[in-house]
Amino acid sequence: MYRFAYYSGVTKVIRGRYAGCGSLLMFHEVQDDEPAGLTGGVSPQFFENLLRWLRTQGWAFISLGDVLRWHTQPSERFVCLTFDDGYRDNVANALPILERHGAPFVLYIPTAAVTRELYPWWIGLRALLLKKDVVDIDAMGARFIGSDLARKIKAYRTISSWIGQDYRRQFALEPAFAAAGISVRELNERYYLNERELEALSRHPLATIGGHTSTHAPLSALEPDEARAEIAENRGFLENLVQKPVVDFAYPYGDCGPREGTLVAGEGFRSAVTTRSGPIWPQHKNWPHALPRIGINMNESCAVVEGRISGVRGLLNPGQRVVVW
Repeated sequence: MYRFAYYSGVTKVIRGRYAGCGSLLMFHEVQDDEPAGLTGGVSPQFFENLLRWLRTQGWAFISLGDVLRWHTQPSERFVCLTFDDGYRDNVANALPILERHGAPFVLYIPTAAVTRELYPWWIGLRALLLKKDVVDIDAMGARFIGSDLARKIKAYRTISSWIGQDYRRQFALEPAFAAAGISVRELNERYYLNERELEALSRHPLATIGGHTSTHAPLSALEPDEARAEIAENRGFLENLVQKPVVDFAYPYGDCGPREGTLVAGEGFRSAVTTRSGPIWPQHKNWPHALPRIGINMNESCAVVEGRISGVRGLLNPGQRVVVW
């Protein structure tokens, strides 16, 4: 559908009605050290090509602050670039590309990534599958066997889906990590920005630092006081570190609803982003703590990206153009 719309020229026609004001794009890692399919990221080359292509197609790169001023006109559609979790490669690989294109960006940072106390089960699982050809996950009652990449990708997706049904299951991976000699702290040190690096990045004129909870916890699974503490502690930590207000937030896993939105607003955040896919519309001015984002991965062609940010899906559900909770 996306390719047909792009190559037939329909996408540009659709954009006039269904693209809203623009889109927030969501990224995680920007690196090519890991096999595609075992990472939620994109390669530096993909990222460079995407930004160059977006500019040639007339999309403007603007900051989240400019998005939230709600002054953008439909004829001046934008993309705003966001990155979750605070990966070190966002600076090493993405920042030079962002500088070349003059593209503002937001990094949403969980406290525990910086303090090296995060439990990044998704990175640990990737390391486990790359290291071992036979993986037992006792809590699932499952054994995964395969030396080829296709089988490892399938195992990664199966285990991730199982955890996604109840994020408390993430800790069931600990025995497999220990048996394989995988250190969560070493993963934190390798992949995430430290205090010094984050503080330096916060002074960059293109950068905005946002909150992402203390431990990357799924907020809906927590009691209200626990969820509030996750949100408030994270903001306090980041503001103390970067010495400037931190007023934007991303829900870990996109896990949110009206309760979580109320908690985030109550802690003084001006905006919060979800993982619900869709463009930004003027009506989102009334829903600043339920902003949709469009996740980008390197398996997508420019035609697909163009279709997604131009609102091609709006043709299928015209009554649900404004995505909130």
